[in-house]
Amino acid sequence: MTRPVINPDDLRAAVRGMKRDQLLGFLDKAIELVPKSRLAELAAGLASPREPATRGPRKEHPLARARSFHAAVLRGDYYESFNVNSRNFMDQSKGTQRFIDQLRRLIERCVKAAETEPGADVREAFELMMALLRRIDDGDDEIVFFADEAGSWQVGVDWRTALPAYFKCLAVSTEPDEFARVAYGAIKDFADHDRSKALAEARRVASKAQKAAMRRIAAQP
Repeated sequence: MTRPVINPDDLRAAVRGMKRDQLLGFLDKAIELVPKSRLAELAAGLASPREPATRGPRKEHPLARARSFHAAVLRGDYYESFNVNSRNFMDQSKGTQRFIDQLRRLIERCVKAAETEPGADVREAFELMMALLRRIDDGDDEIVFFADEAGSWQVGVDWRTALPAYFKCLAVSTEPDEFARVAYGAIKDFADHDRSKALAEARRVASKAQKAAMRRIAAQP
């Protein structure tokens, strides 16, 4: 299949029109895609190059990152407010932007990890991020500051990609009743607007017993 070609001038124009949070997400993805051999060229004047190590750095598991991030958020490390008025109520503080950027990046790492090592550890990493989002939806205004209406929808997680990966981890690490209960809970909290598709993804990875448990929950009044 032929890949679409992007005109560099069109891309530059689009980047200039991005909001700060969109731009940070774009840059993070660009850094991931640029070959490491070209990073020094890209970051000239911004970051000092390091001497090549004899062994590559050990990649940290998403669970370790998720635990560290979760603890930092609960400490208030990402809470940064400002005086809200009629002109800035749509703005986000730098702390809020950092929170959104880090959480989305961690979810993306979990999705990648689930491709090769689905299981309890990646599931826990997912659920630590979900727990933070649920606290925001429950009205905990000390997690992160939103000048406008607070809600996990403001973070912009791509649940169409994240939930199938999460269900894959859930399927191999839970008993049937727990799988059904937790899967339905995640769909209700994060993908109720796309419920039928999310349920289909859960059933796709579920075992026969897990599917039966889902049918029992669906039959409950």
